[in-house]
Amino acid sequence: MTKRDVSSSLSSSCKLRRQFNLNGMHKVGDVILGGLFEVHYSSVFPELTFTSKPHQPSCQGFDPPGFRHAMTMAFAIDEINRNSNLLTNVTLGYSLYDNCATLGIGFSAALSLASGREERFPLQETCLGTPPVLGIVGDPFSTFSIATSNVLGLFRLPIVSYFATCSCLNDRQRFPSFFRTIPSDAFQVHAMIQILKWFGWTWAGLLVSDDDYGLHAARSFQSDLAQSSGGCLAYLEVLPWGNDSKEYKRIVDMMKKSTARVVIVFAHQMHMIQLMQEVVKQNVTGLQWIASEAWTLIDGLQTPAFMPYLGGTLGIAIRHGQITGLRDFLLKIHPDQNHNSDYENSMVNQFWEHTFQCRFAPPPAGWMEARGVLCTGDEDLEDVETEFLDVSNLRPEYNIYKAVYALAYALDDMMQCVPGRGPFSRRSCATLQRLEPWQLMYYLEKVNFTTPFGDQVSFDENGDALPNYDIMNWKWLPNGRTKVHSVGVVKKSAFKGEELTLDEDRIYWNFNSKKPPRSVCSESCPPGTRMARKKGQPVCCFDCIPCSEGKFSNQTEDFWSSPQRDQCVPKKTEFLSYHEPLGICLTTASLLGTFICAFVLGIFTYHRSTPMVRANNSELSFLLLVSLKLCFLCSLLFIGRPRLWTCQLRHAAFGISFVLCVSCILVKTMVVLAVFKASKPGGGTNLKWFGAMQQRGTVLVLTCIQAAICTAWIVTASPVPHKNTQYHNDKIVYECVVGSTVGFAVLLSYIGLLAILSFLLAFLARNLPDNFNEAKLITFSMLIFCAVWVAFVPAYVNSPGKYADAVEVFAILASSFGLLVALFGPKCYIILLRPERNTKKAIMGRGTIKG
Repeated sequence: MTKRDVSSSLSSSCKLRRQFNLNGMHKVGDVILGGLFEVHYSSVFPELTFTSKPHQPSCQGFDPPGFRHAMTMAFAIDEINRNSNLLTNVTLGYSLYDNCATLGIGFSAALSLASGREERFPLQETCLGTPPVLGIVGDPFSTFSIATSNVLGLFRLPIVSYFATCSCLNDRQRFPSFFRTIPSDAFQVHAMIQILKWFGWTWAGLLVSDDDYGLHAARSFQSDLAQSSGGCLAYLEVLPWGNDSKEYKRIVDMMKKSTARVVIVFAHQMHMIQLMQEVVKQNVTGLQWIASEAWTLIDGLQTPAFMPYLGGTLGIAIRHGQITGLRDFLLKIHPDQNHNSDYENSMVNQFWEHTFQCRFAPPPAGWMEARGVLCTGDEDLEDVETEFLDVSNLRPEYNIYKAVYALAYALDDMMQCVPGRGPFSRRSCATLQRLEPWQLMYYLEKVNFTTPFGDQVSFDENGDALPNYDIMNWKWLPNGRTKVHSVGVVKKSAFKGEELTLDEDRIYWNFNSKKPPRSVCSESCPPGTRMARKKGQPVCCFDCIPCSEGKFSNQTEDFWSSPQRDQCVPKKTEFLSYHEPLGICLTTASLLGTFICAFVLGIFTYHRSTPMVRANNSELSFLLLVSLKLCFLCSLLFIGRPRLWTCQLRHAAFGISFVLCVSCILVKTMVVLAVFKASKPGGGTNLKWFGAMQQRGTVLVLTCIQAAICTAWIVTASPVPHKNTQYHNDKIVYECVVGSTVGFAVLLSYIGLLAILSFLLAFLARNLPDNFNEAKLITFSMLIFCAVWVAFVPAYVNSPGKYADAVEVFAILASSFGLLVALFGPKCYIILLRPERNTKKAIMGRGTIKG
């Protein structure tokens, strides 16, 4: 063969250098789904290199539940193929591999699924054809899933795990095609912290396996426990792989010496077996164990030797479900010694040998030879007792079932795509002939369906399904058997967040008291003492020392210690009350002012036809009296315990009432000036700008400006009630915080601007003839008004607590009385006591200019 021929041959096909010799099970179909399962739980795997001979991994320890997991996927695919409403005219097949609980084998199996089993692949310019598998269900181990997803994620091949819980797999940058139907450890950690809080366990030990599953759980637990203030860790230890008896002895020694009565374990079955062997050896009793989902339901730990120590264990378990027809499907499994079926069945033969303690001749090369009689293939599964057929408590199986259906529904949604309306470039659709794995991943991210058991399945932005756990309890029965039963649930919903529900009456406690144990580093300090941190110890460990004067042992700021410092008593409260002398005086003055305003208003109404009332712009006088009445009444809002509505209303009512009052005075002053100028030759045109409508309009506009200022203030930074404990340690001062100092300053400044303007205009008109002496009264009243409020500002700023409110009430009342007396006192004097001067002639001739 020439060099050109070799080049041509290489360019037209791709050839696998070697194939991994893996334990698998295959079934043909239009579309193939891959699966990775732990059918054996240990192996001897030689160094992995590409050589002339394929490797022969030696897998040991057949695991019936692991094989049931694999057959659950086969059942789900068989059920989908029989479903006329799902994937019509498409037959699913599968390639299932055994990872033998070994990273090298699991990774090799994943690569075999991605690259296919054919030795030679023709290359076409159009790149037509489907990949060897469109998606993979598995791997059950977090570490294996990390390794697999790191590589296969580059090709966006969807991986849906049913048991890998490491929270690190939420990283969509590293693992863009990873999904799972089991909650992540982040949620499991939250669930365990909620259990600790439920029982008041603030002091616990944490043991984790030396892998990604355990180490990531430890990091999450430490950070989440600190953020939730749920307690402290007495110790954190890493359980080694392998038979390191010295390390396990050291860890158990430390557990024995620790005061923590609660032990949380994130580890696998092999770690727990070695740990419990040492616990039994040292007879460490009196511990409350909390199990992660990795070992909560492991039967191998529920032995007579371990249960005296593990009885009462609380564990997290993935949600169980029901799969109708699974047991019947499992009973139909049968070895095919002649290879006449449409799938290879080496795992079926191994299961058969393990179940019936027989062997097929010759035994598969590279696998541990089964001892016993030869298998005939005619054995009946119903004649033996095997956990393989136990479908009463389906948990991982239910997750596998959901994972297979998620891939199937994603594929079905893809096939429903209408050309020209697709989600890809130029609104195209994916087809089986041109399918890319990333296209299926697009639909998998959006999948949403409900299982026959009633659970909704969908994935969030991290590829996680909606989390849901059962809380399990290990009950040690009098007959020596163990019952693992559900005592609660912890779940997360879109509306309520995380919820924990526990039925404490159903929990079995492995203690003489039959009650939950106490697990705290230091007991709560008794009344009259306070916590003092122990140097170098967690915050949960402290000494109790006597409180200093006035201190209290809890964190409730509304209480103060008794004189004996042995109990907490409510703090005294302070605010401007209606019941204290100061409040009574201010309230009386406010009501008196309101009554006087009403009395004056009655006088003016009764004498409204007299010259004195008519000559002083009766309409503005009436409005001014009403506004003064409101000024007196608004001061009552400053008295009494502050509430939200009183805090918001007091300054708004005060500001609007005073602007209404001052704007009436301003308009009256302007009218006086206009009338005087109109009395001169040629000045009549000035009055047309000061008619009744113009007067009302001016008052309304000026008042509306203040109303707008108050509205903006309340909306943007509303005044609110506040409990101030800064003034006095043993007293709570209730006050209204203004919210926005700028808003309060603008409100006062606007009132001041109108008052100064009124004062200046009245001052300029003070030398008018006596028959227009209203300007003198306005000048004097505005002088009193401005003096009061100029004195108010420094007094208000320097008055603490209720005295600030008292100063403001005093300023309101003083300025209101000043205006009332200065403007209406002389008029009432004439109306009531000198009626002979209440005539038009007396008013018009009452003061001629003296020369």
